[in-house]
Amino acid sequence: MSTLAHTMMTAARSADSGLAGPGELDRYPYAEAPVADRVGAPLWDGGDPELGRVGRRAAGSRGRGLHGQLVQQLGQMIVSGDLGADRPLVPEEIGQRFEVSRTVVRESLRVLEAKGLVSARPNVGTRVRPVSDWNLLDPDIIEWRAFGPQRDDQRRELSELRWTIEPLAARLAAGHGRDDVQQRLADMVEIMGHAMGQGDVLTFSRADAEFHSLLIQVAGNRMLEHLSGIVSAALQVSGGPVTGCDRPNEASLAQHSRIVDALAAADGAAAETAMRQLLTVHPEVERVVPAPREH
Repeated sequence: MSTLAHTMMTAARSADSGLAGPGELDRYPYAEAPVADRVGAPLWDGGDPELGRVGRRAAGSRGRGLHGQLVQQLGQMIVSGDLGADRPLVPEEIGQRFEVSRTVVRESLRVLEAKGLVSARPNVGTRVRPVSDWNLLDPDIIEWRAFGPQRDDQRRELSELRWTIEPLAARLAAGHGRDDVQQRLADMVEIMGHAMGQGDVLTFSRADAEFHSLLIQVAGNRMLEHLSGIVSAALQVSGGPVTGCDRPNEASLAQHSRIVDALAAADGAAAETAMRQLLTVHPEVERVVPAPREH
């Protein structure tokens, strides 16, 4: 096993045990945390039962601090529909109910505003914005939708988007033959192979995510490169329509290897074909997006 493979697998196991690894992405699904671990966000008594649900849905300490936790909780509630469009959000009330400072509330609402979830205007206050205003390409919103009531739509849309983006990226990347990139992609395939042999799904998925993100970044198209975070987010939500990347298996590993070989040979057509086959290993995806007609 290469040094890189050993390091990545060790880091993944450390993260799985609760220890933060270097550069670890903080992405978790909704979860019902043990009572002892939950954030000090009490149930909202009185006239605001919808906002009170956050106390029951809180996922506990996520290593994000009070600011990050409040963004997470309010974001989940907005995306899930618990806080509907045009719903007023009163900073003083939020601060009191979640026992956080005005600074924490203000900064959290600014983050949500940057994501298009809320708007703050003089004489109007802060209100929840309609879905049409949300930044649906934001990785946090992708996660919140993928684990909320809109999970089926979000996962289908992600599969469709990947099926559109990644084959093109693979074709373009074949024209940018850099030895360091080729080696890194080959390393990721090696790591996936070792991880699959040991039943290490976490390491496999992390190497897979890096493989796909790197491939998009080296396609030589800055607009595609901007979408690499979306693919990473898509690979971190499970369920829904499955692709060849969702479960470690020989077919998936073989397609990744074919992509690497095609890139090394500067064969864009072969790289594109291998990527399409990788993303349509399972029939569920073929029903989502049909293959293009051959001319």
